[in-house]
Amino acid sequence: MVQRCNNVNVSVIVDAVINHMAAGSGTGVAGSVFGSRSFPSYSQNDFHHNNGDSSKNCGVTNYKDKYNVQYCDLVGLPDLMTSSDYVQGQIADYINKVAAIGVHGIRIDAAKHQDATELSVITKRLPSGFYIGQEVIGATGEAVQPSMYFGLGQVSEFFYADYLNDNVIPENKMVYLKSFGESWGLMPEDHAVVFMDNHDTQRDGRARLTYKNGDLYTFANVFMLAWPYGNARVMSSYYFSDTDQGPPSVGVSDGAKCMDGVNWVCEHRWGPIANMVAWRNAAGTSGIANWQEGNANQIAFSRNGAAFIALNRGSSTWTATLQTGLPAGTYCNIIGSSKADDVSTCTTVTVSSSGQATVTVPGLYAVAMHTGAKKA
Repeated sequence: MVQRCNNVNVSVIVDAVINHMAAGSGTGVAGSVFGSRSFPSYSQNDFHHNNGDSSKNCGVTNYKDKYNVQYCDLVGLPDLMTSSDYVQGQIADYINKVAAIGVHGIRIDAAKHQDATELSVITKRLPSGFYIGQEVIGATGEAVQPSMYFGLGQVSEFFYADYLNDNVIPENKMVYLKSFGESWGLMPEDHAVVFMDNHDTQRDGRARLTYKNGDLYTFANVFMLAWPYGNARVMSSYYFSDTDQGPPSVGVSDGAKCMDGVNWVCEHRWGPIANMVAWRNAAGTSGIANWQEGNANQIAFSRNGAAFIALNRGSSTWTATLQTGLPAGTYCNIIGSSKADDVSTCTTVTVSSSGQATVTVPGLYAVAMHTGAKKA
């Protein structure tokens, strides 16, 4: 699978669960037996434990206490002793084996529950250029903060979706997003991994917008992909009614099992979201230019002289002549519709020699163009 992805320039990032092992006892998927804080690769002494009793450990109960957060068991999961040379070697060897098969990086699950200095000993053993992302949920007053991990790799910015939702869910707040980013109290953008929802926040109630919110969720993702802050992640999930519900027993069948209301949601295949990835690539790392406003629901901007977007959070249609920053020509509106769409059948927008274009943007919708989707 990894090689197939690499062949079409899709990088694979593995979710590395290296803070802890499974609770309880049982038989693993490969037939190995575990239990009583003992595993084929680890003995009880390879886990944090109570003084004089390696069979037990404290539990995480106090997020204002760094020791409690990083050396006790999270929800009963045996906490690996990441200060141990042996444990560090086991983890580094595992990640290096993953890298050897062509994986481009890792997302370190529960990085917050591992001391950053100890974790750095492991990351220093990984290949040069290997991507490292880390799950660190920040909260005011807690002992462990995301900034402690900036030197190791990028860090999940959990407040991003919260702040964006505050200005996308209600109407008449889009204009406030002009300064959205670090000045709002978010972490420095070079360190940030941003997302509207992930596998946890979909289920624990933190995500106020998910696939279940339809067009509003799509609209928020379109803005995220257009805005030059952080390393954006798009969720791709499955339908669920029970938060403990497992994935479907069928594959996506080349999309046949996507968006059927039963199996896979495949948000990454939704036309507006999928097409905005190419828009983001065209925009590159450049900042905002040609910021324009209609009413408080309506904003437009360009990036890098190669990409332009107009967004309308309101309920009524917005028609305006705007400066796109694009070369003259005829462009696809890559948003297409709220459903999966084919860019080759898009509606078009004409940009004049002065870079201006007249666009009509329905409510809760966007018009987006980039030089890679220029038709003439």
